[in-house]
Amino acid sequence: MSKRVKIAGALAIALALVAATAVSVASARGRGRTTAAAAGTCELGNGIKHVIYVQFDNTHFRRDNPNVPSDLEQMPHLLNFIRGNGTLLTNDHTALISHTATGILTSLTGVYPDRMGQPVSNSFRYFKTDGTTRTGVSFAYWTAPLFDPAGSTTDTTPEMINENGKIAPAPWVPYTTGGCDFGAVATANTILENTAIDIPTVFGPGSPEAAEVASNPGQAFADFVGIGVHCARNSAICSTANNGRPDLLPDEPGGYNGYNGLFGAKNVDPVIKPGAAMTDLGGNVIQDASGHVGFPGFDGMEATVSLSWVAQMQEAGIPVTYAYVSDAHDDHGTAGNIHFAFGPGEDGYIQQLQNYDLAFQRFFDRLAADGINKSNTLFVFTVDEGDHFVGDQPTPAGCDGVNVRCNYTRVGEINGDLRRMIKTQFGDNTLFSVHSDDAPTVYVNGTAAQPIRDRTDAIVRNLERESAQLSWLNPYTGAVQPGYNGVNGTGITRALADPVEEKTLHMVTADPFRTPTFTLFADPDWFFFATGGATPALCATPDACAFIPPRTSQSFAWNHGDIQDEIASTWAGYVGPGVSHEGDVGSVWTDHTDLRPTMLTLLGLKDDYETDGRAVTQILNENAVPVSLRVHHPSLERLGSTYKQLMASFGEFSMNTLTASTNALASGSSAGDTKYTSIERQIQSLTAQRNTLAAEIRTGLNDAQFNSVKLSENQIKAWTSAAQDIINASAALAQRLRPEPILSEGSSSRHAPGSSPPSLSPAWRPVIEERRPGL
Repeated sequence: MSKRVKIAGALAIALALVAATAVSVASARGRGRTTAAAAGTCELGNGIKHVIYVQFDNTHFRRDNPNVPSDLEQMPHLLNFIRGNGTLLTNDHTALISHTATGILTSLTGVYPDRMGQPVSNSFRYFKTDGTTRTGVSFAYWTAPLFDPAGSTTDTTPEMINENGKIAPAPWVPYTTGGCDFGAVATANTILENTAIDIPTVFGPGSPEAAEVASNPGQAFADFVGIGVHCARNSAICSTANNGRPDLLPDEPGGYNGYNGLFGAKNVDPVIKPGAAMTDLGGNVIQDASGHVGFPGFDGMEATVSLSWVAQMQEAGIPVTYAYVSDAHDDHGTAGNIHFAFGPGEDGYIQQLQNYDLAFQRFFDRLAADGINKSNTLFVFTVDEGDHFVGDQPTPAGCDGVNVRCNYTRVGEINGDLRRMIKTQFGDNTLFSVHSDDAPTVYVNGTAAQPIRDRTDAIVRNLERESAQLSWLNPYTGAVQPGYNGVNGTGITRALADPVEEKTLHMVTADPFRTPTFTLFADPDWFFFATGGATPALCATPDACAFIPPRTSQSFAWNHGDIQDEIASTWAGYVGPGVSHEGDVGSVWTDHTDLRPTMLTLLGLKDDYETDGRAVTQILNENAVPVSLRVHHPSLERLGSTYKQLMASFGEFSMNTLTASTNALASGSSAGDTKYTSIERQIQSLTAQRNTLAAEIRTGLNDAQFNSVKLSENQIKAWTSAAQDIINASAALAQRLRPEPILSEGSSSRHAPGSSPPSLSPAWRPVIEERRPGL
């Protein structure tokens, strides 16, 4: 599923309305940022002169069908470049929830979503002071306030909010303060994402740019959204003569003054390619579906488009470039005017991957001709999250897509109306909204007196039990799918988390109005939405509320957001000076927070805040590793690995407590809720212990990575042992619990309409999720 497509309708309404009218702070040890270098003196470590970071959307290393080569296998120019010249980490993981904005922003910042404000994406709900909810959008410029596409909002917190309620530190700062200009090509929230709130934020509500939005919104989008440069102090590229604007970061730790930026293709392109329109790698003028020259939209950022902007920026003397490349498993038409979901091995999918491979061949050849190569450039390639494909088995049997194309009868998520399904099965009229997803976050309406209901509220607890028990006719199988019967079971609901477990999973931010009442992690074939209104209609038939949409030019079949391994697991490729030539490495467990500290360690830069990740020294040459990380090196690597399992969204600790949380939320009745109370108390205690220890380890690792602090062997071993003890305690909690058949009060005679109630007796298994390799 592509980056911003499911919120396109809301954004279109908002844009039409506009047209009509630390610790994200420095370490307690007083770490400062690298002293700003003079303009034109970009000095990086290990002889690196260029940084090229490519962020893919939903591009897979693993095969989605065992017979069909994966996305990367079908892009051999990229895959062989990484394998032959560097290291491909194949056991990487995203954050929760596992969506595009959350994944990309976690990678960019090196912190989990609770420290940068976007744990639910690509849109989210937030509570108003009257207890109802509205939609926020995860894509907006870094310093914008919360983006509600419907207009004014009662929540005025920053879009990118850190744990202290301030604007989260920006990812370009170490580069610009180190004297390096930073080019951004459609990279989430580092550029303008929309014209509704980002134009007033950057240019001002009465600016000429705002006037263009009102008079010509389509051209304004192409002119100002999607492309940008953040410049080092006094860089000529972002001069006032080039329409440079102040690059304001009012909450940046230590201050950030005297820096300029260029915003939009209208301002960037004349600087990097004077006198000519930007073209893709095939020489075609870049424009949107309506012919507006400039930024074509995020779904129009195919490899040939995005990589062309990267090459042009590098050739113009911008040494650091971050770029987004849209997915290849959907047909985006012309610059995103359609969204047709392919299945693995389908003809259109195969052709798009061939086009992507050609784009990388041209890209690497062009850079090589410019003298930009593995000897002087740090290349990093990664992806936001994995996906689960939803569709029939392909025909003919055994098709591989390359020699024999695959065909599909039905392709698409099961769309389920959660409110009507709950009403029909349980008779419950509770008012709630959801962030539509295969892992829907649920927001139960409050009142003006109490906008956010307590997690122990009887209405909330009843809805959680009903969500666990939800069963329905599955239109793919033709059989009733049961309620929760284990994380690895066959039920519609696979896991549940309320704010206690959401905090463990790094889903609770400094803005309490964004915290979901609970999150339902479902079978990934499903995609849930919720009908509005005071009283939802009953479902006359099962397919009235759970159906496979017809396959049209607006179709969706690649689900993510959930906890399944094919969604959680990702990859990251590193090539360049200081990177060891290891080829594929699956033995090192990493997640998105590790990208940034690994890169900054190689580059000799540091942030003005502590990252949650750790430098992956297993893939670095010894001479590229700081001396402080070489001391007690084996013990430090063990600490880093254990710390990952303690802290990561998909680490052992989080998955263990999620198992416990699910059993807690599924348990009890209005007559008694002691099991829920007991388990929640234990999760709270373990999470508090985790957070205290993890903060100590995080500071220690950051100091060793960036401040030349040599940790003692005794301290390293003590932290490792304490972390493992907490992980073991979480495992013991999960192993003590088993799913039990549960029926909400008065619901024993209710079942999915048109079918018999499913049997709840066979083989209730322990709720212990099978561990992924390396966990």
